[in-house]
Amino acid sequence: MIPYGRHDINQADIDSVVKVLKSNYLTQGPQVPLFEQAISTYCSSEYAVALNSATSALHVSCLALGLGKNDWLWTSPNSFVASANCALYCGAKVDFIDIDPLTFNISIEELKKKLIKAKIEGKLPKILIPVHFAGQCCDMRAVKLLSREFGFSIIEDASHAIGSKYLGKYVGGCQYSDITVFSFHPVKIITTAEGGVATTNSKKLANKLRLYHSHGITRDQDLMKEKLVGPWYYEQISLGFNYRMTELQAALGISQLKRVDEFVSNRHDIKKRYDILLKDFPLIKPFQSKDCCSALHLYPIQIEIGKKVFKSRKQIFNELRENNIGVNVHYIPIHMQPYFQNFGFKKGDFPNAEAYYDSALTLPLFSSMTSEQQDEVVAVLKKILQ
Repeated sequence: MIPYGRHDINQADIDSVVKVLKSNYLTQGPQVPLFEQAISTYCSSEYAVALNSATSALHVSCLALGLGKNDWLWTSPNSFVASANCALYCGAKVDFIDIDPLTFNISIEELKKKLIKAKIEGKLPKILIPVHFAGQCCDMRAVKLLSREFGFSIIEDASHAIGSKYLGKYVGGCQYSDITVFSFHPVKIITTAEGGVATTNSKKLANKLRLYHSHGITRDQDLMKEKLVGPWYYEQISLGFNYRMTELQAALGISQLKRVDEFVSNRHDIKKRYDILLKDFPLIKPFQSKDCCSALHLYPIQIEIGKKVFKSRKQIFNELRENNIGVNVHYIPIHMQPYFQNFGFKKGDFPNAEAYYDSALTLPLFSSMTSEQQDEVVAVLKKILQ
């Protein structure tokens, strides 16, 4: 099976993890702060906080920005459910902005219209989470201008986008947001097995992220009620969670981060080759904005079903899988999930996201993918579409 995504682990990665296994620390040692510093340096952010997943990072980011009961969080329907669930964890309410049919990211025009209406109704969002789908950055400059006008905070869901650039700068520098969240799941650009990072330029937010991700406990004398009790002493000053990253994960992340630009470059070579090989196929290839250099986490295509192709997407998907081509679909629109339909969402609410989903198919793309594997994917797809 040629998978749609795959981690790339070398001997240096293995050695870095083994070294930690032989050390005195498996959790809460020196590797996590080193990884956080490496991410900050790479992205040009002031702070980075490592967590056990991007979902955890989204949750504590919402908490750090004060999201709570009766607040609204808006995000894209074209994402994994974690982008919306983080609001529900905080007791807040969720709504969505339909996507741009070219970029598959939130539509700035739809966002403007929705904000104007929400202001009249007194339902403006406290937080907006734009999702950088497949690694392509949203139009963050436009989002930031709207945030100043309508007063919402911004969390970039950059789970797909470590190594992406927007207007010439790496995503994660938070030039246009309060917090940026990355994912290091094995199918992402780099991996820590499971894990995530939240970056920010605010010391206050960074301190809150650290507090919430570690039980709400502090050893900071300035925050404690009782002072100078002893070196063993700590205080829980908030309700927090055990969302910490391990030393093993951090060591792997430090090693992987050294190759992130190499991984992204390889993905661009593979994308360019796909674009050539699929030139005359009855499908729409992924659009790339001139403002963004995508990390290319995914290669999502749209099959021209009912126009030039007279098989169903399900049939095409199954035939590819039967031929050991590990395609996938990203994403089922969040508002179409049964759980979210309990809140009143229904089919037809976000037509662009639904139209994209109806014809979407993710082809295999990973940094170690060979030309032979790519040729096989294209040959099988050609046979099935014909």
